[in-house]
Amino acid sequence: MFKKILIANRGEIALRVIRACRELGIQSVAVYSEADTDSMHVALADEAYCVGSARSADSYLKIDQIIAAAEVSDADAIHPGYGFLAENAHFNEVCRASGFEFIGPSPQAMEKLGDKNTARSMAIASDVPVVPGSDGLIESDDVAIKVAKEIGYPVLIKATAGGGGKGMRVALDEDTLLTALSQARTEAEAAFGNGGVYLEKYVGNPRHIEVQVIADHHGNVCHLFERDCSVQRRHQKLIEEAPSPNLPEERRDAICEAAVRMIRGADYTNAGTVEFIVDENNDFYFIEVNARIQVEHPVSEMVSGVDLIKSQILVAAGEPLPFKQEDLQCVGHAIECRINAEDPSKGFRPNPGSIKKFFAPGGIGVRFDSHVYGGYSVPPYYDSMIAKLIVHRPTRAEAIATMRRALKEMQVEGIETTAGFHDIVLQHEDFIKGTHDTKWVERELMD
Repeated sequence: MFKKILIANRGEIALRVIRACRELGIQSVAVYSEADTDSMHVALADEAYCVGSARSADSYLKIDQIIAAAEVSDADAIHPGYGFLAENAHFNEVCRASGFEFIGPSPQAMEKLGDKNTARSMAIASDVPVVPGSDGLIESDDVAIKVAKEIGYPVLIKATAGGGGKGMRVALDEDTLLTALSQARTEAEAAFGNGGVYLEKYVGNPRHIEVQVIADHHGNVCHLFERDCSVQRRHQKLIEEAPSPNLPEERRDAICEAAVRMIRGADYTNAGTVEFIVDENNDFYFIEVNARIQVEHPVSEMVSGVDLIKSQILVAAGEPLPFKQEDLQCVGHAIECRINAEDPSKGFRPNPGSIKKFFAPGGIGVRFDSHVYGGYSVPPYYDSMIAKLIVHRPTRAEAIATMRRALKEMQVEGIETTAGFHDIVLQHEDFIKGTHDTKWVERELMD
């Protein structure tokens, strides 16, 4: 087992890893930027090292500085969290080449699955359904026109690298195809340094359902059931829940089994998420694999009873998973709301600043993952998420009621947050019925 783990991240995920380390008897090492000197992960880690100035490019993305901190602290493993360098295969390789275990999949698996076009081919090889589309990257406008005619409009243009909706465009007809293609390539090149794109048949108003998986080095691959992440705004997830509402049991089983096949076929180890879209007929199609722990992993932890961060650490240390698929049961219902420092009344504009007063919700069935506190100043340099509010109750109706109570109980003064918007979503008839889809927020709740 590891003696000391460096966490190459910040905020609540850094705290989450620190807590898991402490329970396992492992020392933790934090890294931080000059803007995060007063962050809670710095205070709670056993050691902490500044790795640069405020900008991510000068700190949390500085591979040499992070490796230097690992060397100085005499760490033997590095946990990347999510975001920043978490899915950077080069960083993964550098960690291992420098003598530090990377708590995640192999660089080879990460590189293959990080390229959406390659991942799509791997899904097909594992008999996992994919959306009809191009056989590979679109190399010319003429090829794009030909493929679009074959699969039928509307078509979705997707960047092969990255995520978050960047490099993604919908073309309704041939007149808009070439313009959308150029825009997607330009945006993808600027965001990811890779302008490669491919085409898929556009599935209108789908649900976004993903499967949490964990695999060890001894051939054991398990799914921790599925999550519904359909409450989104501009491809950014707002609310996640497990299990997915209104998904027939045979479809639920099929989508989870497909995720396991995908992971086995990719020779993948550690935690990961296989993402799908589900159409109105409950047919599902592979989108991508996230080769890391995800923001929304707590909902899977709550319904399965599995500590995913501890499991990641144990797997990376070469330990077998302490459970098999038949040992796992999906119990109750969990919902997570991402609490962002944003102003929904002003188009979700980021609202960094000083938190004058802060009160975390509690009570039966409530979990609150956050790095903020009264007097903390939310910096403007990073993602705006300041907390994850998670509830777990016996039924979905009870989970909704508990979440609404917890949202009202939480008090944050000094900055605007998205808590009030979440409450609007939770009391909407469509959400209560579970009939919402990925375009629902923009269609029903945005001006």
